[in-house]
Amino acid sequence: MDDRAFAACAAVLPREMRTALLAGAGDRPERWEEIRLRVGRGLTVLAGSGERPILLAGSPISVTTQDLRTVLELATQCSYQSAAEQLKRGFYTMKGGHRIGVTGTVSVRDGQVSAFRELSSLTIRVARRVPAAAQTLEDELLEGDAFPSTLILSVPGAGKTTLLRELIRSLSDRYGRRIALADERGEVAALWKGTPQLEVGRHTDVLDGCPKAEGMMMLLRSMNPQILAADEITAPEDVKAVSMAANCGVSVLATAHGGTVEELSQRPLYQLLLSQRVFRRVILIRRDKGDRRTYAMEALSC
Repeated sequence: MDDRAFAACAAVLPREMRTALLAGAGDRPERWEEIRLRVGRGLTVLAGSGERPILLAGSPISVTTQDLRTVLELATQCSYQSAAEQLKRGFYTMKGGHRIGVTGTVSVRDGQVSAFRELSSLTIRVARRVPAAAQTLEDELLEGDAFPSTLILSVPGAGKTTLLRELIRSLSDRYGRRIALADERGEVAALWKGTPQLEVGRHTDVLDGCPKAEGMMMLLRSMNPQILAADEITAPEDVKAVSMAANCGVSVLATAHGGTVEELSQRPLYQLLLSQRVFRRVILIRRDKGDRRTYAMEALSC
């Protein structure tokens, strides 16, 4: 597999740290999904099997607050202040769709996070295309000539966003559907100067950086989509927007956190969504001990 995605994420690390990471990642850097830096606790890489420390001369790498600042300066191309709006939400999306999660001590104004005063840790999530993810599902996407609204469901870190992207691409390119994507965090299409850095298909229109619920309504009004797509339905306003889209005759493709449909149905937020029968099918992502993912499509009985 092409490891340019991993190299792009490593490129925002301080030089000594970057050298140690590339040497310590082994000959299969494509298996690593995240790079983690914690002040006073070192540098690690994460795969499905867990975290692995990166060593320098046989010892853990010392990570300082200045190292974290350096990463953000490199990632934002020295425009740290211009990225403040994203960062105060706890993340920054790099070119290519790679996302940097941020923790530390925040400043709060009027009940809202206004800035990070001190940094404690960063998580760089590597965004990759995985075309094979959609292959086993492509022939099942349509029922007749229609795409029934579908929810992708898995625990965190199992690949929901990756599968969402590949299904959008397939529906757009193979089936010619007009798709409107509300890409709030820029992780699905990763627009850069208007051009998706990650392939989402020829018939897909992308709204980047806009809050999900507002973005879905804007796309519904302006782009005449056949399918409305969004990552991570997590708030009541998201549910309202999805429900409105369904009532307008638009199919919805979205993701949610959960291990099973039963688990999902016990959460008040999703009880409403399930009771309204917005989604007709669910795709469950499972990960075995060998870090292999399997995908199963099931009808939803509500």
